[in-house]
Amino acid sequence: MAPATPELPPIDPEEAGLRVTGPADHAAGLTAVRVSMAKALRQMGPVKAARNLLSVNQTDGFDCMSCAWPDPQGHRHTAEFCENGAKAVSWEGVRDTAGPEFFAAHSLSDLAGRTGHWLEKQGRLTHPMVRRAGRDHYEPISWDDAFALIGSHLRGLASPDEAVFYTSGRASNEAAFLYQLLARAYGTNNLPDCSNMCHESTSVGLARTIGVGKGSISLEDLHRADLIVVSGQNPGTNHPRMLTALEIAKRNGARILAINPLPEAGLLRFDNPQKPRGLAGHGTGLADKLLRIRSNGDLALWQAIGQLLLSAGAIDRDFVDTYTIGFEAWSAHLRELDREAVLRATGLPWAEIEEAAAMLASSERIVHCWAMGITQHHNAVATIQEFVNVALLQGMIGKPGAGLCPVRGHSNVQGDRTMGIWEKPPAIFLDRLRDEFGFEPPRRHGHDATDAVRALRDGRASVFVGLGGNFVAAMPDTEVTAAALRGAGLTVQISTKLNRSHVDAGRTALILPTLGRTERDRTGGVEQRITVEDSMSEVHASRGRSAPAGPLLRSEIDIVCGIAAATLGAAFDIPWSAFARDYDLIRERIGRVVPGAAGYAEKIRSRGGFTMPHGPRDSRTFPTPEGKAVFTVSPLEVLTVPPGRLVLQTLRSHDQFNTTIYGLDDRYRGIKSGRRVVFISAEDLAELGFADGDHVDLISEWADGVSRRAERFRLVEYPTPKGCVAAYYPETNPLIPLDSQAAESGTPTSKWVVVRLVRC
Repeated sequence: MAPATPELPPIDPEEAGLRVTGPADHAAGLTAVRVSMAKALRQMGPVKAARNLLSVNQTDGFDCMSCAWPDPQGHRHTAEFCENGAKAVSWEGVRDTAGPEFFAAHSLSDLAGRTGHWLEKQGRLTHPMVRRAGRDHYEPISWDDAFALIGSHLRGLASPDEAVFYTSGRASNEAAFLYQLLARAYGTNNLPDCSNMCHESTSVGLARTIGVGKGSISLEDLHRADLIVVSGQNPGTNHPRMLTALEIAKRNGARILAINPLPEAGLLRFDNPQKPRGLAGHGTGLADKLLRIRSNGDLALWQAIGQLLLSAGAIDRDFVDTYTIGFEAWSAHLRELDREAVLRATGLPWAEIEEAAAMLASSERIVHCWAMGITQHHNAVATIQEFVNVALLQGMIGKPGAGLCPVRGHSNVQGDRTMGIWEKPPAIFLDRLRDEFGFEPPRRHGHDATDAVRALRDGRASVFVGLGGNFVAAMPDTEVTAAALRGAGLTVQISTKLNRSHVDAGRTALILPTLGRTERDRTGGVEQRITVEDSMSEVHASRGRSAPAGPLLRSEIDIVCGIAAATLGAAFDIPWSAFARDYDLIRERIGRVVPGAAGYAEKIRSRGGFTMPHGPRDSRTFPTPEGKAVFTVSPLEVLTVPPGRLVLQTLRSHDQFNTTIYGLDDRYRGIKSGRRVVFISAEDLAELGFADGDHVDLISEWADGVSRRAERFRLVEYPTPKGCVAAYYPETNPLIPLDSQAAESGTPTSKWVVVRLVRC
């Protein structure tokens, strides 16, 4: 593919130099080291870069904010981070700041015309700022006045359910616990969080089948597996430290089965930058087999694999009989499976499916990994339940070297849920909260993320408080979400950097600047630390080492306590000011409220932290209503599209973390200086009459009859299955209706977007 220059002016002026070179066949290596160091030195300077990078993921340092991959329990490298971890640390530790002078120079009207990439490049927020109703500029405000303003708005609502308390996965366990305490003491369960957009399907599917909405393995289990299945996941970009674990497993004799529409560099070969061989370009091949499945073909694939395993007698009968129910109904369902429907759904030859099933049948210890390529479909919950069915069939839960491994993206999104950030809290949690704090929490379910947008849009909510994140850019139906926030009476963003959610602000809007994970927290005049929980239920302490970006920054905990005190006063005798001064007091309450967290304050003092209990993993006890693990029966869906249409999946670039854009390159997919690209097969280009390098608008088609358009994308020929295309989010989020959600979980269907291409 020859380099090309766009024929039309790009939306982002920085994309004028877009070049395409073709996909890479390996990940990491010397280039990753060079890119990491260049960004760190340019953004933080040599002293701060050394201090921060040598502290990240160390037992006496801070937890990386770029993903939820666990840290090794034993030896840790001096450089215990990946390329994207270095980018995240540099992004937060940047020396540039955006204070009152910046906001005086840039009106909201001006900022509305900037890209999200430009907004976040302006540096760290340093002062509390307010946008008064009817004004076009943010202005400085004192912390006390900001808290009083929030309290006044919240106390003035006709119902507590007119307020929404959103949480990003960056929040610490302590901040999350206090945040949900604030919301429930105020009187609402409106606690949407970023899990609603990503792994909610996992939480629902696992809770129904094994009784716990979390994965069932440890890092050591991954190392000991003899087969690792990686479905709908790109670890080379989204969880790069996972590649080290896969390399260890390979050297221990494991095989890897990768299932994904796109071949991803990180699963082809890993050049470990921690080792001389990796730096020299002599890496480890990872995937033994790649199934290039059609988008949304996974449910059909796993039903077919289940049928083949049953036929081969690959059944752990003792496990099935002792620990499960529903096996007979499931096996009867699979006996009637339509092979032709499977082939249409997956786009795979039957022989390849048989080879994959044979890999499972011949393995004693299997780990099933997945990410958002699975969770963001209409039938995502059913697909995850099919993973569980196969794992139950083979007895792969509660067994060393085997289990279920949903790989979460944000660093503490799992911890947030453990701490009670959930719009549908279980009764046991609310009962313990009542007993500990002496008030009756609300029992009615609150709004998840999409319901929160609907409530704001329809005037049923008028206050939005965001504890981190970039809600506008993260949600589907971008213009609907942005308009909903602009219509709010008050929006509050607790943030480290400027983003789109500060621009699409309520009539009155506050920006409350907070400490980052890398920074020293001396709230209350003492050195404080926070805690987080990773994807494998490991809880550990985190303590920043660098000086704060400005003297006015406050910790998330301090800010939440300030809002609570201004809103609730002395109600319920909750000691907000004491919590802000001494985080151990929060941890003591966590230990008495959160199931499985008894002795939390004491346990966290252990070097390396501790592991939260998990019945299926620890003792093969399954806290489902039936008291056993559950085989589930799901109808096979074969989704089809009209002629001339394609299925779009949204994804990240390698220079990105969630909605944060570090740069405009995607080295692994061969993209330089641009993001508005569509990856498309040669067959689809020929059939639709396009050529590599053409520019198109994307128009999505939905049952609601509303046409949604994303403009000016360059077509890039790429090895993706016929009928399937891919493009980056958040640029493509406007194409997805708010109401297009996964059944049961409500997760946006960002991996199944029917589009047509219209030439520019």
